[in-house]
Amino acid sequence: MPDQIIKLCHEKGLKITGQRRVIARVLGESDDHPDVEMVHKRATEIDPKISIATVYRTVRLFEEHDILDRHDFGDGRARYEEVSESHHDHLIDIESGKVIEFQNAEIEALQREVAEQLGYRLVDHRLELYGVESKKD
Repeated sequence: MPDQIIKLCHEKGLKITGQRRVIARVLGESDDHPDVEMVHKRATEIDPKISIATVYRTVRLFEEHDILDRHDFGDGRARYEEVSESHHDHLIDIESGKVIEFQNAEIEALQREVAEQLGYRLVDHRLELYGVESKKD
């Protein structure tokens, strides 16, 4: 949600320029984990004066202030999503690049159990599954 990004910017003392507001809107409305080039394309549809350099700087600033999460899904591009209060994992379709978010309580419990068996208390993790769509006969 773009309002959430703006709210976090205010809470963290970041100045909200008109161009940052547009970039926040684009990121907040995205459900596909865009890279900087996709964000730039969408932002220039709203404000044609936004440069790619401004998008790079803004995305980096948002990432540094824990407003955005950066992901590398193996396609050579950094992809971004708004920081979420609820944990989720990702399934990446390696043919289309589509990213599917999911939650699974059994996987979460198993990860904690594995950490405990190895003598650790799990404090954070990321799970990325890579696959191709199953063909239905």
